[in-house]
Amino acid sequence: MTGELLLLVDDEPNIIELAQIYLEREGYRTVSAADGKSALEAVEQHRPDLIVLDVMLPELDGLEVCRRLRKKEDPVSILMLTARDEDIDKILGLELGADDYLTKPFNPRELVARVKAVLRRSKGDPPPEEDTPVQVGDIHIDPLRREVTINGKPIKVRTQEFDLLFTLVRHPGIVLSRNQLLDLAWGYDYYGNTRTVDVHIGHLRKKLQDSQVKIETFTGVGYKLVVR
Repeated sequence: MTGELLLLVDDEPNIIELAQIYLEREGYRTVSAADGKSALEAVEQHRPDLIVLDVMLPELDGLEVCRRLRKKEDPVSILMLTARDEDIDKILGLELGADDYLTKPFNPRELVARVKAVLRRSKGDPPPEEDTPVQVGDIHIDPLRREVTINGKPIKVRTQEFDLLFTLVRHPGIVLSRNQLLDLAWGYDYYGNTRTVDVHIGHLRKKLQDSQVKIETFTGVGYKLVVR
C-alpha cells in the first residue's frame, strides 16, 4: 500500500467520489476541495504529495491555483483535469508548472495510472546504471542528489525538467526526437503528447541561458544538446 496523500479538487461531487473510490482502493489517502480558494488552504493544511486539480473551478480556477503554488516554489506534484480537449488549456497548465494533464471525461483506471506515474517521477529514483554524475561543458548533474550546477553555481530545476535535461546530457550531440524524449525522460507509461516536450525545453533554455551548453532545435526532428 502506498499511503501518499492526494488532494482532489473539483466542484463536481460525483467526480470526487469516483476518484476517491479508485485511488483509495490503491492505498492512497485522499482529501478534497470544491473550489480554488479551498484548494490553496488545503495544501497549507495537509501538505499533499499530489493534487488532482480541475481547471474550471469557482473562486479561483485551476490554472491560477497552479500559478500561485509555483510562484511560492511549492514542489507538490500537480495533475490537471480539463473538460476541454484543447492544446491551449493543456499547454498553459504545463507552462505554469503542472506535471501532467488528463481530459474529462476520463477512465478512472487511467487516472490511477497517471497518478502513479507522476508520483514515481517525482521521487526521482534513477536506475542503478544512471546514478553516476555527468559533466557536459560547464553543466554538472548529480542524479542521486537531483542537483544541477552551472560553473559550480546551483540552478533550480523541477522534477521533469531535471529528467529531461539529464536525458539530453547523457546523449550530447545526438538529435533525439520528441517521442524518444518522452520515452526516456517521461517513461513509457506517459500518456501526454509531444508538445509537452517543447514546453519543458523552453523552460530549460531559460535556465541555461548563462551556460555554454545549449539546446538546438532540428525542425521536424527533435532536439540536440551542444556545447559552444
